[in-house]
Amino acid sequence: MQQQEQATLKDLLEFPCKFTYKVMGYNKPELADLVVEVIQRHAPGDYTPDVKPSGKGTYSAVSISITATSIEQVETLYKELGDIDIVRVVL
Repeated sequence: MQQQEQATLKDLLEFPCKFTYKVMGYNKPELADLVVEVIQRHAPGDYTPDVKPSGKGTYSAVSISITATSIEQVETLYKELGDIDIVRVVL
């Protein structure tokens, strides 16, 4: 039986490229600002995140697109966005 190769994110992306993060966190007014603050540290630019509250209003989803320049940048942002205390999931 042949072992199938699994493509990693690094194999699927060509840099620079557009990359969108979807950050799910508690529905607090500062969520979008905290997300933009982390993004600005690694991919400075002019961002207008798209914020959508959940049906019950407990959580919000913040979508933000960057021009990614390396897999290290993408991975660092996943980690740092996930480290925000009111964030639950980063997709």
